[in-house]
This record gives sequence, C-alpha cells and structure tokens, in this order.
Amino acid sequence: MKIIFMGTPDFSVPALNALHQHHEILAVYCQPPRPAGRGKAERPSPVQARAEALGLPVRHPVSLRSESAAKDFAALGADLAVVVAYGLILPQAVLDAPRLGCLNIHASLLPRWRGAAPIHRSIMAGDPETGVCIMQMEAGLDTGPVLLRESLAIGPEETTADLHDRLSAMGARLIVEALQKLPELKPEPQSANGVTYATKIDKAEAHVDFSRPAVEVDRLIRGLSPFPGAWIDVRGERVKLLRSRLAAGSGVPGQVLSGFTIACGAGAVEITEAQREGKRPMPAAEVLRGLNLPDRL
Repeated sequence: MKIIFMGTPDFSVPALNALHQHHEILAVYCQPPRPAGRGKAERPSPVQARAEALGLPVRHPVSLRSESAAKDFAALGADLAVVVAYGLILPQAVLDAPRLGCLNIHASLLPRWRGAAPIHRSIMAGDPETGVCIMQMEAGLDTGPVLLRESLAIGPEETTADLHDRLSAMGARLIVEALQKLPELKPEPQSANGVTYATKIDKAEAHVDFSRPAVEVDRLIRGLSPFPGAWIDVRGERVKLLRSRLAAGSGVPGQVLSGFTIACGAGAVEITEAQREGKRPMPAAEVLRGLNLPDRL
C-alpha cells in the first residue's frame, strides 16, 4: 500500500519502522522541530529523525486546516494514512483524502481513555488492563469504529514508561496485521457505555499528597513516571519519585517509617527509585546516601 504516516514522539517510531518494512511510505507528517535543551536549539521530533534516517520525505505543517495543506495532502494519492500520536487534529478534508481513509493506533481499550494521555490515566486509575485499538478515524475525538484490538495486563509496579514501550511495540505489530487483513476486517462501532477521557497531564497534579490512600499515591507515582514526575519537597529541594510499591506499615500521613517507606492516609508506600535536582534517576538506596529525609514529609 501507499501510505502517509503521521506521528511525532518516540511512541510512534516502532510503527513507522514496521510499516516501512512492508509498505511504501509516501510522506511522513510530524510536529515541527521544537526548542530543546539548555541552548534551546530546535530539535527534530523522534519521528522526523527516524524518517530522515530512512530517507523518507518529511512534512511538518503547523496546521492542516488550510485549503493548501489539505490539497498538498490529497495530492500524494495515498491509499491510506496511519496516525499515531501525531498531535494535530485532522480536518474532514484530510480524513477523506486517502482512498481507504485514515487509521489510528490508540493506546487504550476504547471507548475507555479517549484523548491525549491514555497510558498515564490507565495507571493512575488503577486499571487492571489496557491495550491497543486500531481505529478508523472520524471527526470526533477517538470515536471511530475499531478494526482490531488487543489487551494486556498492567503490572503492579509498572510505570508509564514501562507500559509505553510495551504498547508501542504492540501497536506496531497490530497495524501491520490490520493492513494485511484489511479487506476482511469489520469495523466495530464503539459502545456508548464506559466512555472516559484521558485529559492531558497537568503538572499541578504531580505534587504528592500523602494524606491520600497508599494505593492512590502509588498509582500517581507510577503513572507520572518519568514525565512530569510526581514530586515531594525535601528541605527545599524538589525530589521526583519515579518508582514505588505498596508497603506494610501505617502512621501519620507523610511520616517516614523506615528508609524511603512513607505512611499515607491509609497504608504506606515504599519509594524504589527517585531523582534529585540536577541528578540522574537512582535506586532509593543510592538517593538516601546523600539525602537526609525529615521525620515527616
């Protein structure tokens, strides 16, 4: 097939690689380079970098809403567009341009967690499982019929980074399978029941409140790892908590019970990985060698 690929972050790269092996990629659409690093030099997205390494033509329009952008897209003459974490809304003219429409790789079991941050939200909500859906795109936000889906269990200590990598690989495998079986796949309309929205992560959510139950604190830490990173204040220093697990013990919320085990509103959590300001992520035992925790956080 002749495909237009549309994606931007690391999550999208395995799908690009997989499709490149099996199909003709006419063009790769991604977000424009953004200022990054201390020097704020413009840095291409992971998809742009990979596409250029593969010798594929790259386009990064700021918007697809103009008539000229839609015409340029249609002029490619694609059979299909594959979209995964692209970051721009596709207007109807773009959705209609490919002969077979546009397919989206979405990292949740739709209709649960439509929207921007399904991986984070599934962990933060304590979902026992998640997965990937290959969806026929339409104008609504992740409302289209599903062609193919597969689920996986969320591990009790799994972080967003861990789950991200597993779902990314699953999505790459499923999109290749979907295109192989496309003539025989029957689009399944999404149920009107069980719809939830994975709103974009707000950094204001990241401060840890130990008055909450331990299960919620643990989910917050794992769900926000590695970005933006749940954090605590330790003697004026912001320390990110990157991995945790439920622990035995109880006490006044915020009380340090032993090592990096902290009492919550109900139960306790043990921090197993953290990151101090200006430092790399480290196992909790290493962090505590140079960090003197107060009796209560």
